[in-house]
Amino acid sequence: MAKRRGSRKIALETLYEHDLSGKPSAEILDRHANDASFTYAATLVQGVDEHQIEIDQLITRYAEDWTLARMPPIDRSLLRLGVLELVYLDVPAAVTINEAVDLAKQYSTADSGRFVNGILGRIARETAAQV
Repeated sequence: MAKRRGSRKIALETLYEHDLSGKPSAEILDRHANDASFTYAATLVQGVDEHQIEIDQLITRYAEDWTLARMPPIDRSLLRLGVLELVYLDVPAAVTINEAVDLAKQYSTADSGRFVNGILGRIARETAAQV
């Protein structure tokens, strides 16, 4: 489990830097190629790259009164990772949400944990209802 947490942290840092700098995410991710957590981090980053349009549409639908552009970049990146795991990677919702909230508390604002929890929780409920 600690390896997955490390992978999420690497993926978050990569997506965050990509979001701010516009550098290719694969280039940023390659700095971590020797890390034990690299494989799952690469899966996460590639998945967000591949599905970002659909992921962003889903986030926008559930982020009441928030646009993606208005969100703190770290929260936007966390939400993208969370939606990828919930919708595309079949990670249990509780694991995904807890990990995203922990990372939000660690790297973002005091309110980010609740913000991320609320959006991912709504998406998880809808996803579960469709199964």
